[in-house]
Amino acid sequence: MDPSTSADLAAVAVEAARTAGERLREAFRSRPAIETKSDFHDPVTEHDRASEEIIREVIESRVPGSTVIGEEGGSAGSGEIRWYVDPIDGTANFAVGLPFFCVSIAAAVGDEVVAGVVYDPMRDDEFRADLGGSWCNGERLRSAGATRDREAVLLTSYPTPWEVTEGGDETLHRFGRMLTSFASTRRPGSTALKLAHVAGGWADVAYGSRVSPWDMAAGSLLIRQAGGVFVPLDGSIFEPGGYLAHVGEFDLAGSVMSDLVMNGRPG
Repeated sequence: MDPSTSADLAAVAVEAARTAGERLREAFRSRPAIETKSDFHDPVTEHDRASEEIIREVIESRVPGSTVIGEEGGSAGSGEIRWYVDPIDGTANFAVGLPFFCVSIAAAVGDEVVAGVVYDPMRDDEFRADLGGSWCNGERLRSAGATRDREAVLLTSYPTPWEVTEGGDETLHRFGRMLTSFASTRRPGSTALKLAHVAGGWADVAYGSRVSPWDMAAGSLLIRQAGGVFVPLDGSIFEPGGYLAHVGEFDLAGSVMSDLVMNGRPG
């Protein structure tokens, strides 16, 4: 795909994300009713569903015939351009009033992500990527920061409740190695926003072990186009699995993550 077409798709994603973001700002700290999906750790609100519908409407009006794959509504359409949509990445934060959540939208063709937007409606931060680069609020992103663990900030959702249940003491031991190896470890609760922050060089490493494509597709392009590294640990961004991302000059070979993740998956 040529860069101009990629930029056009990114503009559609921006429009859709900002339109949905308006609703989320208005609803923030309204303490909406919470339902659950797989279990009580997996919340959903009326605003997740409504925001996804808003996004689908914008995409269909601008790029009719697309395939849209959303967290809440599943897959619809059969077009060559596929859109991966998370209407609220960080629903648990949004639902209780913690301002760390976002809208994540990516466009893909074949095996390539060609455009992506991560929009933080509370800070009005618009992270946008296409085949020409990555930007935040119009300023070019450069994914640069710490080069080794002891200077680096790790953002992660590991271990998940399911991994603790399945892996027990070994899982907690692995997490303990992360805690003691990195200068700081944070669990802020939104995969896409974590990746956007690595793209900006505001955090150095991000890791997730059980992640859906709509959580990581846009962020993966943001990081790569900013000069950082994104590795889908299960082979494809378009299948559920793990990921590891880091700023461009980080020494992964010398990191505890090389041992825990690249050579021996946590779990």
